[in-house]
Amino acid sequence: MKENFNIEIISPSKIIFKDTANHVSIPSYEGMMGVLKGHIPIITFLRPGIVEINNEKKTETFFLDEGIVEFSNDTLLILSSSVKNIKDFTKKEINEQLNLAEKSFNEEKCSDKEKYILSYKIEGLKNLS
Repeated sequence: MKENFNIEIISPSKIIFKDTANHVSIPSYEGMMGVLKGHIPIITFLRPGIVEINNEKKTETFFLDEGIVEFSNDTLLILSSSVKNIKDFTKKEINEQLNLAEKSFNEEKCSDKEKYILSYKIEGLKNLS
C-alpha cells in the first residue's frame, strides 16, 4: 500500500472511478504519460485514448475523448465528460464510433488540428476492437 496513490475519474454528473493505484498510464498531448506515487505535480490536457489504472488487485481500463488531469499530493484527478470503462463498450459501439471518426477524418473540411485529434481517437478505438 505504501507505493499507492489516490485516483479519481470525475465526469460533470458523477464520480466514475475512485480507488488507489500504483501506476496509471494517461494519453496526454505530450505523449503517453506514466504516473507513480511521488510524481511531480502536473496539470495537462488529455487527448483521445486509453487510461490504464493498475494496483495490486486489478487493472481498470477506460477510454476518453478529452479531459484534464491534475496530479498533486499523491492524488490523481482525471476530469472528462467523455470517459467510459471499456467493459461497458459493446463491439457495435466501438465500430460505430470508429466509423464516425474515420468519416470525419476523411471529410474535406476537416482541419489539420481536427485530423490530429481524430487520429488518436481512431488509434485508441482500434486498440479496443
